[in-house]
Formats: sequence, C-alpha cells, structure tokens
Amino acid sequence: MYLDWQIKHYRDLSLNEFHDIIALRLEAFVVEQNCAYLDLDGKDKKCYHLLCRDGKGNIIATARVVPPGLIYDDAAIGRVVIHEDARGHGLGHDLMEKCITFSNLEFGNSPIRISAQKHLENYYGKHAFIPTGKEYLEDGIPHLEMLLTPNQK
Repeated sequence: MYLDWQIKHYRDLSLNEFHDIIALRLEAFVVEQNCAYLDLDGKDKKCYHLLCRDGKGNIIATARVVPPGLIYDDAAIGRVVIHEDARGHGLGHDLMEKCITFSNLEFGNSPIRISAQKHLENYYGKHAFIPTGKEYLEDGIPHLEMLLTPNQK
C-alpha cells in the first residue's frame, strides 16, 4: 500500500489538513471510545503533526510531537491515532518510529514522555518506553505515564 508521510508544524497545516486530523482524532477518541473530552486543548498550535495519507490522499494516521516545556519538561508524543480500517498492519509502529526520530532531530536526543492508555503499555514498550509508575484516570480511561530516555533506545 502506498503511504505518504509528512510532518508539519501547526502553522504549516492547511485548514483541510487540520480539519481531517481533528476528524480522525474525534472518530477514534470520542466516538469509538465513547469518551467526551476537550480535544482542542490549545497545544496543537505549538506542536508538530505527523500525517500519514493513503493512496487516495486521506489522512489515516496522525500524532502530535510536543516540544519540551509545553506539557512536560521533556518532549512528548500524543494524540496517536490510526484509522480503524488501517489498524493491524504495523502502521502504528511506523508512526511511533517516525515521531521518535523527528523528536530527536528537532529537540535533541532528549527524553520523550507520553501519557499512554494502560491497555497500550506493551505497544509503547516495543518502542522502549518504560512506565514511570504514575498511573491515573484520564477522561475515565486508565492511563500511565511512560518515558523513553536516549540510552533506552
């Protein structure tokens, strides 16, 4: 399958791209997970957004790469989402590798922190993220904080 990967700062996204990113996030996080939450938290404007398009130009995967100091002292990756029809083919692992690589290039080879849904602990563990021991409910869903340090990868 042909895939087109791009990473753009918010200021470089077109209105249609940002619309499609938000639509995909809402489809997965609000509709599929039946979780009402405020997706537009104001942080997107200061982040980079990884986009993956299929051969028809549809955004089928996205994540945001967050600069240090915006959410945590460390860089972060969040809002990781794959369209339901594109899951189960390794796309999520490609997406995480691209986010990690970009974060290291953009922000230096520094730690990357994530707020992971608890049921995805093994998925993120495959990318060398280690639980910090902090577990919590976020929007009614069990989460845990995980950290990738440069010497772990």
